[in-house]
Amino acid sequence: MKLTVFTDYSLRVLVFLATRPERRATIAEIGAAYGISTNHLTKVVHHLGRRGWVRTVRGRGGGLALAGPPGDIRIGSVVRDTEGIAQPADCFAGDRGGCAIASCCRLRGVLAEAAQAFYSVLDRYTLEDVSRNRDDLAAVLHLRQPAVARLP
Repeated sequence: MKLTVFTDYSLRVLVFLATRPERRATIAEIGAAYGISTNHLTKVVHHLGRRGWVRTVRGRGGGLALAGPPGDIRIGSVVRDTEGIAQPADCFAGDRGGCAIASCCRLRGVLAEAAQAFYSVLDRYTLEDVSRNRDDLAAVLHLRQPAVARLP
């Protein structure tokens, strides 16, 4: 199953924030670290904030941070939230994608099972699990400089 760019960027933002959970980050800082347009990240961060994954603080000294501990954020939940309902093939659409064999096809069930297995694996991992190598991530993301804003 291929994830959308929106989901990819959402996960990247969360990993970035989990790398240094004691500080706030800016969209510009995250964009520079990953080489991603701040316009794209603004939409992602807005969604993550609306859904309760991150919290944002406006104004001087503001920025964004995880809304909760990385161990409470399940990767499967984030992917479901950003991807929507899993539709591994056109036959999962309301009109069954116009497939001639949709009424008797057994492949649809196999694909649904595979999608469920995909999410089952993602559900086993938290943001904490995928960001335990904080020092390595910080080095790659160039987070060695002093924090811009510390969390209260």
